[in-house]
Amino acid sequence: MKEGYAQSTVNRWQVILSHMLRLAGDGGVPGAERNPLKGAKLKDPNNMKERFLSAEEIARLRVAVEESPNPMLAPIVTLLLLTGCRKRELLDSTWDQFDLERKTWRIPMSKSGKARHVPLSDEAITVLEALPRFDKCPYVVPNVNTKKSHTSIYKAWDNARIKAGLKEVRLHDCRHTLASHLAMSGHSILIIAKILSDQTTRTTERYAHLSNETLLNAVNAAAKVSGTKWTLPT
Repeated sequence: MKEGYAQSTVNRWQVILSHMLRLAGDGGVPGAERNPLKGAKLKDPNNMKERFLSAEEIARLRVAVEESPNPMLAPIVTLLLLTGCRKRELLDSTWDQFDLERKTWRIPMSKSGKARHVPLSDEAITVLEALPRFDKCPYVVPNVNTKKSHTSIYKAWDNARIKAGLKEVRLHDCRHTLASHLAMSGHSILIIAKILSDQTTRTTERYAHLSNETLLNAVNAAAKVSGTKWTLPT
């Protein structure tokens, strides 16, 4: 059960309400002479939840989603893991947004309010090519009964994650998982931010520590190439 709104949501509304009250005061609206939110500090949203799926967990999840009564749950979860997109971006996606030949997906309206392009891996292309296409249905992963976009897949997802023993995992963690795998593969924060379309690298920096082993391997390899050795005097 939810316990109110996330702090980030509260912060956004605090900013909006403060701005509205300021405009009301500037406009001489009676009762708006004083803005009670002026100078009020925003609380730290503390929403840096980090939950990444391991290969073993992904294998368990795959079995569970493939056994779901919702035949679209498996491709939905798989594409979320492979593209790092947001749930609603995928559920509302249409075939005309995809260029399978060029391996790219153009999301016309992202969270930033701008269009963005998502690179499609060979595995993602395989999943997309295997999806059924329904007559007069533009959606990529539609509700097979209504042929419209899913309004919600929570019930199917909740049953699958519990069955996989991953009841704390959220769909959004698929996005985090791709970011962590990119980091562990040695890719830079700038590359990860570009793929995820993060507006700043600040959000992406939470994954930096995951690539530490890769960085250590890199400097060790560089030391071997240079032939630099330091022998302590005995």
